[in-house]
Amino acid sequence: MKSVRIAVVGAGVVGFSTAVCIAEALPYCSVTLLAEKFSPDTTSDGAAGILYPGTSPDIPLERQRRWFKDSFDHLLAIAQSQHSPEAGVMISSGWQIFKEVPVDKKPHFSELLIGFRFMTDEELKRFPDHKFGQAFTTVKCECSTYLPWLEKRFRKAGGQVQKKKVNSLQELSSGFDIIVNCSGLGSKTLVGDSEVYPVRGQILKVEAPWLKHFIRDGDGKTYIYPGIQSVTIGGTRQQHDWRLNVDQEDSKGILERCCRLEPSLSKAKILSEWVGLRPGRKSPRVEREVVQLQSRRVPVVHNYGHGGWGVTLAWGTAQDALGLVWQCLHDMKLQAKL
Repeated sequence: MKSVRIAVVGAGVVGFSTAVCIAEALPYCSVTLLAEKFSPDTTSDGAAGILYPGTSPDIPLERQRRWFKDSFDHLLAIAQSQHSPEAGVMISSGWQIFKEVPVDKKPHFSELLIGFRFMTDEELKRFPDHKFGQAFTTVKCECSTYLPWLEKRFRKAGGQVQKKKVNSLQELSSGFDIIVNCSGLGSKTLVGDSEVYPVRGQILKVEAPWLKHFIRDGDGKTYIYPGIQSVTIGGTRQQHDWRLNVDQEDSKGILERCCRLEPSLSKAKILSEWVGLRPGRKSPRVEREVVQLQSRRVPVVHNYGHGGWGVTLAWGTAQDALGLVWQCLHDMKLQAKL
């Protein structure tokens, strides 16, 4: 069978994770990643990058758990290796706190985290507005470092990179045998998915080297994540909001909320402010279909719509996307024999 040409569209954490999985597992295929924007200009670059999943209503729980476990195991292995500083992946411990006791005190993925337990009354004293908390250790992945590291890994596996805005899958019909769509929010126009919508996120990077533990409010809107170079504080989750400019009122609100949880942040130096549009969707779309492109029927594998959990689920959904590419190759072999 001649070398199969595979296009991966999108250079965020989902796109590069998928491209690396395919290039490393299928060395006899020619894999090209195409994107208009690369690090440091992707949405992933501003992600806080802490591994903690949400729940998708339309995806079987076992599949969601596998996505998270695959991602967690992959990044934990990097965090515990010599590649940790270069890849921007670290182990991070801290607390998630709730103003009201949640119905689900122990989430379905809790045993996949390290040392998950409920906070003691003594620990909760520092958060007087909160009645319940969880303590655990997870992994933090800083995409502004991780994405260039993944790109290097992709190129080492024989992958090619092309800076190009893909406006339509039709543009790729003659040059590729399989298309893998990891275009995130771009899927709204690229494949006409009306279920995709922007979730505007604004964060601040601050200099506060004395902070060693993360603090995350259970509503997911307020968080303090110490990293390798700086501390990420946030945030906003503004659905259907396309604004990419920094909103000073949002920055002020983020600082006030985070200082209530960690008063020492009032002494922190603000290094930068950032806005990005997460690819919101009721559930991520990880599936395959065959699309009529000009005179050819071309297999298309989709892997997008991760919302605020791109880093958390990227390697797991990339593994699933690889499996779907395998199925496409199998079908192509069968067709070639007919």
